[in-house]
Amino acid sequence: MEAPSESVLRFESVTVRFDEVTAVDNVSLDVSRGQTCIFFGAAGSGKSVLMKAAMGLVPLASGRVYLFDEDITDLPEEDLFEVRSRVGMAFQESALFDSMTIAQNVAYPLLNQPSINAKPDDARARVKEALEFVELGGTLDKFPSELSGGMRRRAAIARAVATKPPLLLYDSPTAGLDPITAETIMALIIKERDLENTTALVITHRYQDGNLVANFRYNSDNGTLELQHHGTSKEAKSTRFLVMRDGRLIFNGNQDEIEASEDPYIRKFVKHPD
Repeated sequence: MEAPSESVLRFESVTVRFDEVTAVDNVSLDVSRGQTCIFFGAAGSGKSVLMKAAMGLVPLASGRVYLFDEDITDLPEEDLFEVRSRVGMAFQESALFDSMTIAQNVAYPLLNQPSINAKPDDARARVKEALEFVELGGTLDKFPSELSGGMRRRAAIARAVATKPPLLLYDSPTAGLDPITAETIMALIIKERDLENTTALVITHRYQDGNLVANFRYNSDNGTLELQHHGTSKEAKSTRFLVMRDGRLIFNGNQDEIEASEDPYIRKFVKHPD
């Protein structure tokens, strides 16, 4: 008998409004340990707002949010520090501090989150480990302006994983990147999933991103991605495809189910064979 899945993030009838505009409309979702949720949806459909709600960064008009089975909906800001320390977020466009070196950027959550408060020596070791993880070990003393767009995204992932959080949120990590660099970013997300059993929410407009997550695993022996049997592997079973429209979650299923959908809006985000 299979053990019950550990809930990492749960939305119960969550609605978020800004003035009279409903950004997230009655969304319910339960994300289990080790799952990767690939979010599609047009601009303004509520994807990024839902991620902010997951961290208690926006007030809810109604509903509840649970992180690691703790209701964070009404927690005061000072009480959110500890639970947020268990969530890593790679923001859209990297959001690195221009005036800090890459090492200082990656160290920032380690040194400034009260619930972590790493000692400088420990922080330096973890920064080096995180940057080597994303293959940027030689950039510690460089500034963001000295890196390419793809390297800045990788540095942002290093900052997100430096605290070794069980939950990672990626807001459009491959947007605007060439296909080769985008695949490198997704390979890092897969690597983190397979080495650390992390849970991830990934916003993307590229169907290829979800296809990689669902069908490939990271081989730590040779450092490459390996294709798995379509639809039957552990990776496929733990990957969910979700589609948002006008603030509502209109689809939540596996790869076969999203590819079988006849909904014209959903089909816009699915790459079908010619």
